[in-house]
Amino acid sequence: MAATETERAYPQKRSILIVDDHPMLRRGLIALIENEPDLAVCGEASTCPATLDAMKNSKPDLVIVDLGLEGCNGLDLIKELKSHHPGTPALVLSMHDESLYAERACRAGARGYVSKQQLDDTVLIAIRRLLKGEMYLSEKMAALYAEKFLGGRTVQENAPLAVLTDRELEVFRLIGQGQTTRQIAKRLHLSIKTIESYREHIKQKLTIPSGSELVQRATHWVETGEIS
Repeated sequence: MAATETERAYPQKRSILIVDDHPMLRRGLIALIENEPDLAVCGEASTCPATLDAMKNSKPDLVIVDLGLEGCNGLDLIKELKSHHPGTPALVLSMHDESLYAERACRAGARGYVSKQQLDDTVLIAIRRLLKGEMYLSEKMAALYAEKFLGGRTVQENAPLAVLTDRELEVFRLIGQGQTTRQIAKRLHLSIKTIESYREHIKQKLTIPSGSELVQRATHWVETGEIS
């Protein structure tokens, strides 16, 4: 059978692995990508172990990663992917504040960052840019990077939460979502004592005097994006 015009134009589709623990989001991404003549979804995963297995089995050209995965830190997963699959670019698709998380994601090894509010052609633009060996950030973040780096500073240098490590920031976010120490420990597969230590470190770094104020500050940040 003779090849169609599309098949001649795109003899081999570029394959994409989707990593997100929300089934509806994955289905939306699959529909968006599969509608493109040059792209195809080769697999999906919702946990870090499943992602690493899928990487071995499907060997994707690109991975789309959410940062808020159940049971693991998306930033840690990106570091793992960079270490074991350095030739496969990772694109972060996240609901988290770009101004706070984009630099952390790029330091971990991601090549691009897109907000989940931009589940449209922006995702496709970012995908194709990464597949060409380039990076993708919003115009706002790209300008901020240029301004900060020309001044010899990091993007987050003046942000109040920049003093927190990736894990501390994750714990702070989960506190703000109303999760207890026990729930956070279970979600992150860590001991209660370890989470309590993280809480103390956060309080010290942000000069928060009590556990109740820690919850208030974290909740305010999650709800408004502002740190009081």
